[in-house]
Amino acid sequence: MPLEYYNGKKCVPLRDLEKHGVMTAANYRQMVHRGDLTVARSGGGKGNYVLIVVDSLPDRYRDQVALIFPDSDAVMVAGWIRENYRRDQAAIVFFNDRDRTGVDLKPEKREELIVNASVINTCIRLYDRAKTAQRLMGKDYQWEKMSAAIESLREQYGHTLPTSPHRFRKKVAEYRKDGYISLLSGKFGNQCARRMSALEERVVVSISCLENQPYNTTVREMYEMFVYGELEVWDYETGEVLDPSRFARKGEAPWIPSEATIANYLNKPKNKVLIESRHRSRVDFFHEQMPHMHRHNGNYSLSQITMDDVNLPRRMKGNEEVMAYYAYDVVSGCRIGAAYGRSKDDRLVVECFRDMFRLIAKNGWGMPAGIEVENHLMSKYKTGFLRAGEVFSFVHFCAPQNSQEKYSEPLNGAVKRAVAHKNHTGIGRPFGKGKWRVDRNKISDETNRTYEDKRYYTFEELVADDRADTIEWNNRPHPDQKRFPGMSRWEVLVANINPTLRPLDKVSLSYYIGEKVETSIRRNSTVRVAYSEWWLSHPSVIERLEPNNLKVTAYYLPDENGEPEDVFIFQGGTYIDKVSKTQTFNRVYAEQTDEDRAIFAEQCGKRAQFEKYIADNAPMRIGTIKRSRQPESPAEAVEMTPVAAMEEIPATAFSSIDWAKAGFNDQ
Repeated sequence: MPLEYYNGKKCVPLRDLEKHGVMTAANYRQMVHRGDLTVARSGGGKGNYVLIVVDSLPDRYRDQVALIFPDSDAVMVAGWIRENYRRDQAAIVFFNDRDRTGVDLKPEKREELIVNASVINTCIRLYDRAKTAQRLMGKDYQWEKMSAAIESLREQYGHTLPTSPHRFRKKVAEYRKDGYISLLSGKFGNQCARRMSALEERVVVSISCLENQPYNTTVREMYEMFVYGELEVWDYETGEVLDPSRFARKGEAPWIPSEATIANYLNKPKNKVLIESRHRSRVDFFHEQMPHMHRHNGNYSLSQITMDDVNLPRRMKGNEEVMAYYAYDVVSGCRIGAAYGRSKDDRLVVECFRDMFRLIAKNGWGMPAGIEVENHLMSKYKTGFLRAGEVFSFVHFCAPQNSQEKYSEPLNGAVKRAVAHKNHTGIGRPFGKGKWRVDRNKISDETNRTYEDKRYYTFEELVADDRADTIEWNNRPHPDQKRFPGMSRWEVLVANINPTLRPLDKVSLSYYIGEKVETSIRRNSTVRVAYSEWWLSHPSVIERLEPNNLKVTAYYLPDENGEPEDVFIFQGGTYIDKVSKTQTFNRVYAEQTDEDRAIFAEQCGKRAQFEKYIADNAPMRIGTIKRSRQPESPAEAVEMTPVAAMEEIPATAFSSIDWAKAGFNDQ
């Protein structure tokens, strides 16, 4: 073999690299000068030639070496064994002792057994040195490579160990268990192909259910280690340690299924679903493996809305993506709401709702009865906007990663296939097949998921194209032409509005998904919102305010230009009033128009209304006087002396007295 094991390292002769066109002598000298490779042995001296450490070669050279010399690991293992082989002195003593062997061994047989024991000892030392084994074989101990290395040393040492990796491994396991005597016990008889018992199958399936999700080859290796006593297996629930002897027929060695047999048993439908139930989360397993729910479409539009997000397939400069959020009517399949942004956030969700309700308000439709949404961006609204009965009568949060439950996902795919792919280039995936494959330049980065498109677009271009695709989609024939013959999706939407819908609740919509402005009531009549003054509906509105508090919060749903149409004011979460926008009139009388005079009359009416409110609620005009009061002392009991009766005084006796001055005359 061209590869050599030299001073514990895998090396390749320079002459072989030159022979196969991997490297020239000039390349070699330059790389040595720059320190780009390691030379294990220089070419000086008779019979010597240059040896280069394979692992020190740059990647492009190392890859070529691996292709040209694929058995390099076996070379490394064989080289290590040659360096570490030691003749087993205890084996010499054992096989020369008839009392221990039980037979008289011929010299050549004794030598054979001593060599066999010495070779196995060397293999066991390598097996027990994990770091060395990983360096020579990779992450896992490779019995195939070990047996290949042992086979390459057969002529040199004269051993008679089994050629098959399976039988060699079995021999090593017997040697570990029984020692030198195992080399005298003869070979195990071959077993005919047979079916797994129920117990064997259950253990194999259980190994496959381990949390690291082992490959089929690993399952076979672990099962083999178990039946050879190299690996303990126990039942978590009962604590029982499984006995490997139960997995062998009487008088026979354990049966080790082939890789194909293991694969066949693990791929049985029953076992596949059992393994999936252990490896997948409850949600994933429920929606991927549980029986599919069979449904049919409804009869009325706006009975249910379905929403979801997508990344537009074409990209902007800098490899940025446009995020979109859509709202569909389930029955018609119409896209009735859309929002676009550079990030997938709450603002995108809210704008999609606003876009949908602007369309509903424009056409005079009612509140949609139900809605289905995903959990990712919508869960925060569960206790408010998306609480059942608050805005929508029926609200369903779909399980994550389950496209079958959420109707918007297949609708997104249908729009992409039927409209977008027809109208635009670059619609597809770099890993797609056929016409869905898009050629992109892969950019090497830490995620290994970045692609560079052939052409980039502006944000405005992508949004305009998508809105045009939406119009085309809505006006395509409805897929159920049996129920809706000759009708487009839009026609089905308009003609089949659910007659039981509640009226559009702009107050609730503004409160939950509208713009929010903190303001105050001015001069008992107006608030300032969006740089404009807005009239209270009536002066009596101030009666709903908290004491000594004129601060309110205004909510409104913006139109396509971001301007308010209907504005509602709240205080502390309590609805106060719907306000109307004030208009101004020209103060120059000579220039006033009919419109100015109408606005003037309206404002005069507002003032008259306020004056009437003040007059109707005017307090009473009252006068007040402070009442004086002499302090009272407790009365004492006094014995009264009887008085003689007086003569009656005539009523006119005091008529001449000026009572206004009477008091002053006593002084």
